[in-house]
Amino acid sequence: MNRLDTAERRRRLAARHGLQLSGRPQDTVGVARRLVALHATDPATVFLTVRARTAEPLTSAAIEHSLYERRELVRMLAMRRTVFVIPAESVPVVQMSTTERIARAQRALLLKLLGETGVVAAPESWLADVERSVLGALANRGGTATAAELSGDEPRLRTSVLLAEGKPYEGRQNITSRVLLVLAAHGQIVRGRPLGSWLSQQYRWTLAGHWLPGPADPAAAAAPLSEAVARAELARQWLAAYGPAPLADLKWWTGWTMTQVRQAAVDLGAVEVDLADRTGAALPDDLAVTPDPGPWVALLPALDPTVMGWSDRSWFLGPHGHALFDSNGNAGPTVWLNGRIVGGWAQRGDGDIAVRLLEDTGADAAALIETEAARVGSWLAGVRVVPRFRTPTERELSG
Repeated sequence: MNRLDTAERRRRLAARHGLQLSGRPQDTVGVARRLVALHATDPATVFLTVRARTAEPLTSAAIEHSLYERRELVRMLAMRRTVFVIPAESVPVVQMSTTERIARAQRALLLKLLGETGVVAAPESWLADVERSVLGALANRGGTATAAELSGDEPRLRTSVLLAEGKPYEGRQNITSRVLLVLAAHGQIVRGRPLGSWLSQQYRWTLAGHWLPGPADPAAAAAPLSEAVARAELARQWLAAYGPAPLADLKWWTGWTMTQVRQAAVDLGAVEVDLADRTGAALPDDLAVTPDPGPWVALLPALDPTVMGWSDRSWFLGPHGHALFDSNGNAGPTVWLNGRIVGGWAQRGDGDIAVRLLEDTGADAAALIETEAARVGSWLAGVRVVPRFRTPTERELSG
């Protein structure tokens, strides 16, 4: 069995995730392709992820241009029912491998809520009619609208359902967001430009046909990928970026069943490798040793794809999980040194970046980290970023 130890995994992380000083991506889509997908539950993550990896840090305006003008990336519900920003060419792969299953489950849940609440007599036909009406309203508005505008055009979106009946937190909720989520998960609409700044978590909704570029090969539109082929391709992309790794990590990252993960690995011809303390998988033509990337430091944002790329993070996180993750497993801002997490950081109210090292890095490395912290503060230029999911270290430093 081939052996790819922890040192090799750390070298690959630096080189393939655009964190070593040389060979960094030049643009936003280049970063996304390196990482397969960018976490976008918190909009700031996308921008700070790109800033940390591009050869010349791009402005927020340049990143927005890639997202909303060139439309090289698409924001969509994907792995683990989490919102990601994904290269446009990968949308069919993610849609068929992952998001269609989520769409079916979320639509079934909405039908169940409608039926239990008793607000409509025939939930299936009623919901189908509402969906058609919403798509028609979007078309009438030129293909794009806000949720509020759509609920004005289609009053049935304001229908309310009862959630958590009998529980202390019981409450009623309009179905607007649930209907739009289902339409988006089925690939019919897309989250477009945000309503406010690049930190906004509210978006205009756009018909997918108005937003997404058409396939380079017209025949591709008539020949969608099968789920199995799409899963194999997404697994290939993940192993190329995050491998070698245990298949359990791929299961966690995708949200697939272990049966689906194992079948995708077989379809790829993935090979078993010795990771020193466990068995992992790698692509069959990806067993060479990675050159030493040299010394590097990085300040990565909350929910950064590198930090959230594996379920087992022991080989780069060490004992620091309790300080840098919240109770639900969401990563806060982290400080990296040569392939390991050595601390956390946060932005204070005055805009300065505060760093807390959780181990002794030596004076030279500490100086490099402080220099990088100053660069992050300069890039933000007074814009205040507070992570959506806050962690102990981030809370303490930002106060």
